[in-house]
Amino acid sequence: MRFLIGCATGALTAAAGVAWAETEVTAWSWGSAAPGLEATVAGFNERHPDIKVSVEKNGYSDVKSRVLAACAAGGAGLPDIFQFQNVEMELITAQFPDCAADLVPLGFNTDAQSAFPEFKLFALRDGDRMLGMPWDSGPVMMFYRRDFYENAGLSPDDIETWDDFIEAGKKIQAANPGVTMINDNLNGGAEFFRIIGEEQGCGYFSNDGSTITMAQPGCVAALEVIGRLNREGLVAAANFGEKLQNNAAGIVATQMSGAWMEGPVRNNAPEDQSGKWGIYEMPTVTPGGSRAANFGGSLLAIAGNSDQKEAAYAFLAYALGTTEGQITMLKDQGLVPSLTSALDHPYVSEPSEFWGGQTIWKTVLDRLEKITPINGTEFFSDADQIMIATQTAFLNGEFDSAQDALDHAARQVSFATGLPVAE
Repeated sequence: MRFLIGCATGALTAAAGVAWAETEVTAWSWGSAAPGLEATVAGFNERHPDIKVSVEKNGYSDVKSRVLAACAAGGAGLPDIFQFQNVEMELITAQFPDCAADLVPLGFNTDAQSAFPEFKLFALRDGDRMLGMPWDSGPVMMFYRRDFYENAGLSPDDIETWDDFIEAGKKIQAANPGVTMINDNLNGGAEFFRIIGEEQGCGYFSNDGSTITMAQPGCVAALEVIGRLNREGLVAAANFGEKLQNNAAGIVATQMSGAWMEGPVRNNAPEDQSGKWGIYEMPTVTPGGSRAANFGGSLLAIAGNSDQKEAAYAFLAYALGTTEGQITMLKDQGLVPSLTSALDHPYVSEPSEFWGGQTIWKTVLDRLEKITPINGTEFFSDADQIMIATQTAFLNGEFDSAQDALDHAARQVSFATGLPVAE
């Protein structure tokens, strides 16, 4: 079976004239991604009516644990297609290199890969192999309540740096009693640390994965920002569900997350909040910084032991590799396309009533090419858990400085992984 690249649209399409026997393809997915994927099935079946696609929705942790358990069992029990986070794909690449099929022989060659930004391909490569196709991406945006900012006489144009954000937060909280400037998952994640660090070009590990870099200056600056937000009383701890509850209750002015959060914010807001929300670029530590980072975003892989690889790839080529498929998911669930040709679709430039008439998707997708890849490595989960504990201790005053905290964390990660700490 052959697959062609549609040069005019940047889309991956199945070759014309292919005859299919009736086939069923199964997929595992999570959260809003699952209904988003399901929304593409109708369009796919217009092209391939004999391929039935069944999407099983579970929680993120359930999908991850089931995939890893199945990979450890030689692929037993895997569906034909499974979702995984980009930043964690190297868990599979390093430990179970045959669990995900190489997509290059199926059609995802160099030309096809060029339709996606490099930061989305970085973790999917294994030598010449490509073990997944990029799905959604997570350019980081600030989701904000226009009315709360306006009550303080402020707009996003007043905010470039985190210093600006902190000063704005003080004014916004004073002008809106009972409102907190921002939420972060302080008790169960290191989200802000990873986001701000990435904007500064710093992650847990070096880009070649050979050293631990979480105590480098860019990461130190990230933890210092979090410490200042905490000391100034501008941040409240909240997990993902609590953030949405706080949005609906009108007690938070800003949320920082990957742009995939657009759908959850919009779909969980009361009707009277329509038009009161907007987005702007994340702040930078120093003036003139990139204001670009990625948080979240995933891929779809095909099981290495699937008997339906060609049919599964046909679905990936439509859902992820065509503008039609990607825009369907953007409209349905706010899943941000990784396919760069989606930038040219008219929907991207349409104003959104909920977002106060703002053309939010143009703003979001313009960030894609500004994001620098960060290497998660197979040790991402180890480093992340250590960072979460270290951040909690730092905010509780158990370290003299952010540098001391991150030096401590880096030593722990080195002990756990055997990798050296970068000088």
